[in-house]
Amino acid sequence: MRPLLSLALSLLLFSPAPLLPAAVAQGSKADYARSAELPQKVRGKLRNAAIRPQWLGDSSFWYLSSPRAGERRYWLVDAAGGTKSPLFDHDALARELSRLAGRELKAEKLPIERIEPDEGGLVLMLTGDPKLWRLDRATGAITEKPAGDATPFHLSPLASPARSTGGGRDTSITFVNNTNESVKMYWVDLEGNRHPYDRLAPGGTASQHTFAGHVWVAVGHDGRELAWFRAEPRPSIGVVHNPAPKPPEYEDENPDGASAELEEWALNGPTIETESDRAAINRREPDPAPAPPPFEPFIKDFNVWGRDPSGQEFPLSADGSPNDPYDGRFFWSPDSSRLIAMRTTKGGDRKVTYIESTPTDQLQPRVKTYEYLKPGDDIPLSRPRLFDAAARTQIPVDESLFSNPWSADNFRWEPDSSRFTFLYNQRGHTVMRVISIDAGGKVSPLVNEECKTFFDYAAKTFLYFTRDSRIIWMSERTGWNHLELRDKSGTLLNQITKGEWVVRSVERVDEDKQQITFKAMGIRPGQDPYHIHLARINFDGTGLTLLTEGDGTHEVVPSPTGEYLIDTYSRADLPPVTELRRASDGTLIVELERADWSALLETGWKAPERFVAKGRDATTDIYGLIHRPTNFDPAKKYPVIEAIYAGPHDQHVPKGFRAYSQCNEIAELGFIVVQIDGMGTNWRSKAFHDVAWKNLKDAGYPDRIAWMRAAAAAHPEMDLANSGRGVGIYGGSAGGQNAMAALLWHGDFYKVAVADCGCHDNRMDKIWWNELWMSWPIGPWYEENSNAANASRLPVDCNLLLTVGEMDENVDPASTMQVVSRLIKANKDFDLIVFPGEGHGACESPYGRRKRQDFFVRHLMGREPRWESQ
Repeated sequence: MRPLLSLALSLLLFSPAPLLPAAVAQGSKADYARSAELPQKVRGKLRNAAIRPQWLGDSSFWYLSSPRAGERRYWLVDAAGGTKSPLFDHDALARELSRLAGRELKAEKLPIERIEPDEGGLVLMLTGDPKLWRLDRATGAITEKPAGDATPFHLSPLASPARSTGGGRDTSITFVNNTNESVKMYWVDLEGNRHPYDRLAPGGTASQHTFAGHVWVAVGHDGRELAWFRAEPRPSIGVVHNPAPKPPEYEDENPDGASAELEEWALNGPTIETESDRAAINRREPDPAPAPPPFEPFIKDFNVWGRDPSGQEFPLSADGSPNDPYDGRFFWSPDSSRLIAMRTTKGGDRKVTYIESTPTDQLQPRVKTYEYLKPGDDIPLSRPRLFDAAARTQIPVDESLFSNPWSADNFRWEPDSSRFTFLYNQRGHTVMRVISIDAGGKVSPLVNEECKTFFDYAAKTFLYFTRDSRIIWMSERTGWNHLELRDKSGTLLNQITKGEWVVRSVERVDEDKQQITFKAMGIRPGQDPYHIHLARINFDGTGLTLLTEGDGTHEVVPSPTGEYLIDTYSRADLPPVTELRRASDGTLIVELERADWSALLETGWKAPERFVAKGRDATTDIYGLIHRPTNFDPAKKYPVIEAIYAGPHDQHVPKGFRAYSQCNEIAELGFIVVQIDGMGTNWRSKAFHDVAWKNLKDAGYPDRIAWMRAAAAAHPEMDLANSGRGVGIYGGSAGGQNAMAALLWHGDFYKVAVADCGCHDNRMDKIWWNELWMSWPIGPWYEENSNAANASRLPVDCNLLLTVGEMDENVDPASTMQVVSRLIKANKDFDLIVFPGEGHGACESPYGRRKRQDFFVRHLMGREPRWESQ
């Protein structure tokens, strides 16, 4: 990652108004210092927030906890018996290991990195020690495990070079140099670059903290690559031997790095992953082996051709063209009598161009471009074509039911080859169909749903065919996101789930038991409707069983056999609680750990307050958080700032426990910071979500303002009027759009906004995200919702700071500059910071965060930042 540039271009297009006296002594140099120290101050102060169970068999596991700061305690849990006990005698083990290892080991701080079962005993791996020790659980005897590389603890060297992959949890590798030369260890990053770490003398060892998926290479004194290792989730040993065979040519296991998936999401949207394709969910016997195809299909001159076993080639189609070619995706029927070939009309080729003003490798600026479709652009149109394999001819198919696809996927043949099915999402996202094409070419909709607003295909798509071709389908047609069961023809059999709550996701379909395990939100009366719980239900809608219980949002990990559940739940104001539950009925077996936050509270840290108030309709509950500084004084008045992100793809107020967030950083300066999920965000009713349709400028503001007024009535320290300076607001990306919109449409309430990398005009932003909520074709509502088009609405008594990275490839940076142009033409005062060499989220750089803090102190407190008392 390129080091953050400290340089930014600041255009001050106004003369600051005279500063008003502050109501209280806030925004001082001491406040800034306390804010800067807060992350380090609270780090490591929460103990036993999570456990990592290591299963020793089907019904027992061990885990590590910390009874007191710096201490380590190992526990054995017998899930079948419902007991928790020490894994071993810590005092006796410390004495014996100290004697054998030749160094003092304390019972309360045993440096055990990993434990594996071993025929009535346990094998222990100590931190930084390549030796392995066997503990006989019956006698307590300790012996050294014979050396060797073929143990569960030892990493197998990679057969070829590779790059690191991201997303893995932290772990460690103890490197052992078994060569007769010094060895240098290098971490290989996601782009394939090497970063030097320890040098190991012959026979030397080194313990290296790393992350699962990270790659390390051992290099000899002459530059030879001696061994490549990829870190595993559990601590391991990597032994470097010499000589090593010369590795083959570079084989890239992750050519685009860990950011590829995030970039795909950001620019092109998520692919619909249906559960029929997930082996972990679709637990069924494999279908019978298909008949061998009579020929090999391939693409030639934009058309489908075949090559028979003798090598003879022949055409199957003649309608492909350069702009509408067959794309090489083929789907044989199980009996190989029919072939589906996909034909895709080419879409647009829009590219965004920007200037990298300050490259690190040259003096002169560099012009860059990247592919980036925007709302209204032509998109690729994929349609299936059906071929008779024996006749080598195309079978005509009526495309009227799938003529304008945003996407066509989840392709599937029936096991008996009677029909081909796929999921069709029509552009504009108001039509979703499960289409069937039978072997004769007849087209029929098995599921045909149409709505007036949008289908949230990105988060609420689930399609599953059972062995007998019944369909499990996710739908919001009842007003809430639920599952339903349909027969082979698509006729509705029954609602599987129902009620004023939503299905968040399907975790498992068990066809043998005719049951579905799923995540739900709002299913526990009396709890926050955004809390995630795990539940199970029968296909016929009976037997609804809640598998989690605690008042919080839950993360559940099943045991290897699926018989038990490790359930961890927390709230913004409740540190994590971890329980062992029975998967069959959710019965609590034993509480494993309750996180200890006493050390955190001793720092002065304050949990955010959960607050609920009625929204714009005076009926719907709106949920949010109130963050206060550690030196909070209820007798004082505090300016209020809202941290906003109102993207309709999710809900955004944190529900799980966090010891630190950006809100704490800003609150510590002497503010009260709030977070709110207003109407238009996700995971409530369909009507709640639909507020966003063609209406992103709404952003739930009527609900947010009502919520804050109710909160201020309950907490007089929240100063919404603030001597006429009003309420502040900030956000990035969609939140940047929201932040500026607050001033344009609610400038009587919000007076100060910091908008980073905003998608200020939805016609300028990525196609998938904006057409999902703003619809297609493009209509006048796009301009009505545009911050750029409405920039002249900015009130004279409002203060706006716009920030943008010149190299933003998530949101076109021109979106911000078009706002700037309109503001200048309207003769409006505002601030602008352009970050050279930075991309999306540039305001989260140290310089950007500091400028945001200063902006709020200056305009909400009426003081110069970091003032000092005389």
